[in-house]
Amino acid sequence: MSVDAGGIDADALIKRIVALRGDLFGEFKMVAETVPDTQLLMFEAAGYMHSYETLTAPDQELSAPMRELIAVCQLAAQHDGRFAANHVRRLYRLGITDAVMFEAAEAISPVVGWSVLSHVAQAIITANDPSYPEGKMPPDGPPKECKPFPEMNLGRDVVERPVQESIADSPEFKYIARIDPELVKRTAAFADHCLLVPSRPGKLLGPGVRELVAAAALCVRGEAELAARHIKRAYAYGLTQRQVLEAISCICPMSGAVSIQVGARAMQIADAGK
Repeated sequence: MSVDAGGIDADALIKRIVALRGDLFGEFKMVAETVPDTQLLMFEAAGYMHSYETLTAPDQELSAPMRELIAVCQLAAQHDGRFAANHVRRLYRLGITDAVMFEAAEAISPVVGWSVLSHVAQAIITANDPSYPEGKMPPDGPPKECKPFPEMNLGRDVVERPVQESIADSPEFKYIARIDPELVKRTAAFADHCLLVPSRPGKLLGPGVRELVAAAALCVRGEAELAARHIKRAYAYGLTQRQVLEAISCICPMSGAVSIQVGARAMQIADAGK
């Protein structure tokens, strides 16, 4: 379906969205009924960014689970728990466990604060509440084991040096260390636990993939320079420009096209520093 001068059949549009996405929030049904051309463009963009069936392209590199992990974390960071729970259910249908969602939440925590872990937890609790009406749960409930997805095997080893590992090595934290070294020690211990080489057995997201989550979140905050540092780390762990850009695009539905512009600036800074 395309936007044309003859208008758009809102009922047909809603049916198409539900058929491809699996559901549609009541608020967006109202949008579709009132401004269907706007809803159509939103859906086609979001479908490309979040990998809805028939709306993707063959050259896209990030998997649907990875895109949803980024989306859940950003929604939780923005306290959009009702929307986040819907994405949790989609992750369940894709075979992704709670543990992997918390790994992604760890990755965004140094950017938005560790309270996001509680908001991801709340989204999971809401998704498991039978009274929550948005989206379908898998017939057998949440998956007990994670279904493999490509990013589980990416970004685990450094392929390009030098790479800044600890946040304590950043210029800002070196400055802080002269004033309050204990603050740096404790802050860096948490941030490094969330972003660096897995510190416990069984972690499924490597440091390069975690940087995708962190970089996207920094773009939401407008921090192009800081995002560039995380993008450079993603590159150092073997992630590509396309993967970085796709990760940043995943947060567009909840943060706007400006976040992609900030991401492009960050990528340009990272490229210039190679």
